Amino acid sequence: MRSLVALKILLHDKATTAGSLIGVIAIVFLVGQQITVLFGLFTYMSVLVDHSGADIWVCSKNTPNINATGTLPVRYVDRISSLPGVAWAEPLVFGSGTFKTRDGRCEGVQVVGLRPPRGAAGPWRFYEGSVNSLLDYEGITVDRLDRPMLGNPEVNEYFEINNKRVKVNAVTQSIKGFSGRLVFTNMVKAREILKTPPGRCKAILIKLTPDSDVGAALPGIQKLVPKAEVFRTSELSRKTRIYYVKNTGMGGSFGFSTMVGALVGIIIITLTMYTAVLQRQKDFAVLRALGARKTDIFIIVLVQSLIIAVVGIFIGFVLLALFLQAAHDSPLPSYMPGWLPPLHAVGTLLMCVFGSLLAMRKAISVEPASVFR
Repeated sequence: MRSLVALKILLHDKATTAGSLIGVIAIVFLVGQQITVLFGLFTYMSVLVDHSGADIWVCSKNTPNINATGTLPVRYVDRISSLPGVAWAEPLVFGSGTFKTRDGRCEGVQVVGLRPPRGAAGPWRFYEGSVNSLLDYEGITVDRLDRPMLGNPEVNEYFEINNKRVKVNAVTQSIKGFSGRLVFTNMVKAREILKTPPGRCKAILIKLTPDSDVGAALPGIQKLVPKAEVFRTSELSRKTRIYYVKNTGMGGSFGFSTMVGALVGIIIITLTMYTAVLQRQKDFAVLRALGARKTDIFIIVLVQSLIIAVVGIFIGFVLLALFLQAAHDSPLPSYMPGWLPPLHAVGTLLMCVFGSLLAMRKAISVEPASVFR
């Protein structure tokens, strides 16, 4: 009965209800959008690590992030491959290059060299072509989203990277890097482009057998290569993201703006619900005059805040889903981890209830006689 009364009051006072609802929807969408873009940037920062398919990475000593690692001897690969529990170990070469467009412009790219036939850390989504396109000595990939910046290169066209001739053999789909547009090629061509010394690589990727434990394998690998540093894939990914957030203006400022946006959202939702309760004091006075107890008013206010919160959260998440759909396969970074929607929804719900509780004292203390004034 009290829930029905709460709903009827909401439907009767349409202006106040609509204002509260719009406030909740706007904050759910805007805060969610900011957070998804931030996490989208995180995926760019560690994209090579996250999609490598490896369990363990070997880098140079004191590596602050994956893009700042030095070089390692390729002979480490044979040492590591001989260890029990290692399914495979592959070297990786990568570094910065300059792509020259048809009209002579120069655009920065990150060249990634893979060793066939496995091609560990290679492209995982294609718009045109396949990973076999990189078997061609001069073959490279460009990403579909990067094409406009690179002068719209077509498949089978020749270009130059660091003054070395390359041929666009395939186009990847939405593979973006934080430190440059990703261009994949074979290891031989990458060494030539990046002038990597013979017998050296930038990192070694290790995949363990299904029955092997990563934690147990780390000390043995570290002992075998004492002049290098051994990371879990998840650890290197996290370290890379933390480095960029702390040491680049882009990551830090965007993270700060996201936190400010979330804080403003909390304040707005709280004030919106607080104001909505205060504007309905006459309704509560009428209920008190009709015999409603303070407990009844408390429950009615609580139910109203829950109704507005649930409807606002639902509509806000529908808009957020449409945004993510529109941003998919676009240059705008966007990614929402699976744990984020429940956390965002529960946080918004609690703020709505909190805002109503702040005004609850005035709602339950209203005098029945005030309705006749």
